[in-house]
Amino acid sequence: MDTPPRWFIGLMSGTSLDGVDGVLAHFSDQKCAVAQHASAPLAPDLRAELLALNSTGHDELHRAALAANALARTYAKVVHRLLDQAGLTAAAVQALGAHGQTVRHRPQAFDGTGYTLQLNQPALLAEITGITVVADFRSRDVAAGGQGAPLVPAFHRGVFGQAGRTVAVLNLGGISNLSILRADGTTVGFDCGPANALMDHWCERHTGQPYDHEGAWARSGHVLPALLEAMLDEPFLALAPPKSTGRDLFHPQWLATRLAASAVGAAPQDVQATLAEYTALTCVQELSRHARDCGLLIVCGGGALNRYLMERLRQLAPTVRVESSDHHGLPPLQVEAAAFAWLAHQCVSGQTASLPAVTGARGERILGAIYPA
Repeated sequence: MDTPPRWFIGLMSGTSLDGVDGVLAHFSDQKCAVAQHASAPLAPDLRAELLALNSTGHDELHRAALAANALARTYAKVVHRLLDQAGLTAAAVQALGAHGQTVRHRPQAFDGTGYTLQLNQPALLAEITGITVVADFRSRDVAAGGQGAPLVPAFHRGVFGQAGRTVAVLNLGGISNLSILRADGTTVGFDCGPANALMDHWCERHTGQPYDHEGAWARSGHVLPALLEAMLDEPFLALAPPKSTGRDLFHPQWLATRLAASAVGAAPQDVQATLAEYTALTCVQELSRHARDCGLLIVCGGGALNRYLMERLRQLAPTVRVESSDHHGLPPLQVEAAAFAWLAHQCVSGQTASLPAVTGARGERILGAIYPA
């Protein structure tokens, strides 16, 4: 008699703030099988509050606590949709991984340890869903001297790795991050720079649309060389891995400062084209620096749906085959949610999830805090 699968749920709300994605999955020999996918948009007032909480403001603790409650309720809606679609009860799910919403990320800053802060209410989520919740994935790695990000390279190795071949996985969320799955079995992962965070901001400001559908607006513009050069001067780009970043650095004022210095009066579509070029170029430069033998780049995240951005990646890296993760068994919007289902699986199974080369931390350790149902 076949043993029923041990189900896990993964939830992801990323830096782009475009909503919550969830998957119902099970794992066998590190391979991931996704049975259901569901999503939900963030309510406009919650999205605005989460964005505002990336910066210092009035009564932050109170506002952050209420935003975390609202986010947990949004997560719960996605969980219930997954269960309904699968015809399962909460009792069938071993655990769910809920990352929360990063609002500050400053590892190793200030006092040598720094911090990373994700708004979440895992206790409330466990109470609403009746499922054990695994959360707080990043802070242990930061405590050990790591970056706490990105968390997905070990998962990428299990899902996309190919024996004897160097493969890279590029996640284009609010921030871009690259996992290098080397032919010798080692794995390196780090953030490259901004992806959708700045492009979405600029698009919404000038068109009223939350994102540039398929990159059509960027395609209508022209790259501004002076602005591109000013953005490429960002010191973060020159740092060696391990490194991570977020809206703490790549925020609207960062862009405004460079516009004021090099592109006053530029057509908005030309700025959008330049932001897309910046995203593609910074990712390709990192790939060239750290994976010169890579012949395959697998792209996931919302940016994989941006046709113009994918074209620019292919043109800037002509010797590399650039493909959507869809061609490798996982649609782009499911990869990160599946990674958090896997992280929940690793945590409740007592297995490590971090790699020293990924984060720079001192040795592998179990990541995540468990909130029983």
